Amino acid sequence: MNKATAVANPNIAFIKYWGKADEALNLPANPSLSMNLAGLTTVTTVEFRPGQPSDAVTIDGQLVAGEARQRVVTHLDRVREMAGVEQRAWVASRNDFPAGTGLASSSSAFAALSLAASRAAGLTLDEAALSRLARLASGSACRSVPGGFTLWEGGADGDSYARQVAPPSHWALVDVMAVVSREHKGVGSQAGHALAPTSLFHAARLVAVPELLATVRAAIEARDLAALGQATEIDALAMHGVMMTSRPPLFYWLPATLLVMQAVRAGRQGGLDAYYT
Repeated sequence: MNKATAVANPNIAFIKYWGKADEALNLPANPSLSMNLAGLTTVTTVEFRPGQPSDAVTIDGQLVAGEARQRVVTHLDRVREMAGVEQRAWVASRNDFPAGTGLASSSSAFAALSLAASRAAGLTLDEAALSRLARLASGSACRSVPGGFTLWEGGADGDSYARQVAPPSHWALVDVMAVVSREHKGVGSQAGHALAPTSLFHAARLVAVPELLATVRAAIEARDLAALGQATEIDALAMHGVMMTSRPPLFYWLPATLLVMQAVRAGRQGGLDAYYT
């Protein structure tokens, strides 16, 4: 086989990862736990073509160049090295949601690319190996390989991958997204992670994560939305606190972001069982 198509979903992290223990290997500074979003998809086709002079990458029908293309090419190189393949590839990827706006488009993009490219190259990777491969391209992508609710722990290169902690059928939890802007973030997550250690709050957040993670895992097991939501909000605010106090500071919130957060809080006071992240 030299052509394959894969579908992946982005994920929303309840306990988020911010900062890296090893930048080259995309090892996280803290574990994270997420839920895959069944309503959003990335569909990616990879074909290794004999005689093609260079890798060609299209996203949503547009030929891409620069950093976006290079990230894909670098990942294809990883697959080629694993499979002993030298052919260049044609890659076509489509999202049914806006990319670069905080919806974790890189998670589904590189999960789908990892599966499609490895299959097209003749590899058959198990879930752990595929998750680890996706992690090398984008940390959050490893969480989009298993289905349902997934946990990504740190550790050594060979041990850092996502595994399912509950299947999709465990809990009919709904994530409602308010898209406040379709503009790409001014500073991407890759660059943002590198700034995390410059914040005075980074170390304090890492200390707090294990307790919050345990709370979220127990809440998922018990289908306890209040416990899940409270811990998720605390972690989201702590992570953005690190971002806002990094050097230079990162402000990913827009004025409408705060309006949505305030609306959720007001709704909760009126009896609506909802939480934000």
